[in-house]
Amino acid sequence: MFDLPKLNTKDVVSEQEWQLRIDLAACYRLVAHFGWDDLIYTHISARLPNTDHYLVNPFGVAFDEVTASNLVKVDLHGNIIDETPFQINPAGFTIHSAIHEVREDAHCVLHLHTNATIAVATQQDGLLPLSQYSMFSLSSLSYHGYEGLAVNDDEKQRLQQDLGNNNHLLLHNHGALTCGPTVGDALMRMYDLQRACEIQLLIQSSGQPTIKVPQQILDGIYQQANVVHSGKTGGQKAWPAMLRKAYKLDPSFAS
Repeated sequence: MFDLPKLNTKDVVSEQEWQLRIDLAACYRLVAHFGWDDLIYTHISARLPNTDHYLVNPFGVAFDEVTASNLVKVDLHGNIIDETPFQINPAGFTIHSAIHEVREDAHCVLHLHTNATIAVATQQDGLLPLSQYSMFSLSSLSYHGYEGLAVNDDEKQRLQQDLGNNNHLLLHNHGALTCGPTVGDALMRMYDLQRACEIQLLIQSSGQPTIKVPQQILDGIYQQANVVHSGKTGGQKAWPAMLRKAYKLDPSFAS
């Protein structure tokens, strides 16, 4: 049994940073609760307001072990800022740093390898307009081709170009990414994308013909979805409930 070092970061950071640490740690715990984690791999990062510093998970720590105190503060190049016994996975931060570098609005970036998102990202036609959940994602979705492990800096520019101004990204043969102005927005966008992919796979596995949504309705729903996910509603409305859920599951994340 290897116990994790116990840290108390609350006394050495600002109140604003501590609240962000709580939100991000809660997000890691919720991702683990939903079964979207991948052992110690994949990442959720959050930008500290008015800085080029970011919080990310310590490498080697499971998502259900992440706490507000053991999150690691890094710069855009993955250099660790504050003293900590933990390291980060520089390769894993490559994707996040690419998005943070060009998207001022993307204060939180969530990248996962779930079965459903990998399966749909690998299909030739990608995500289809088969459910209401897919409408939320399709209104702001793009794709990025597979280039092997995301460890090369020269892939960053292509990743940035592929995401553009969208908030949902399916990475072929790899997984999914969402971003948002808050942790709650990024999480709820991933929730919609994950559900859309799960439902698509269920429908396809049934072998039954699908009901097509008329294009004029699709266009109207995409407009509505963009309003819902503009940052005024959506994740920010749902986040307080999700935070309460995280406390009920295990309040240790807030330590």
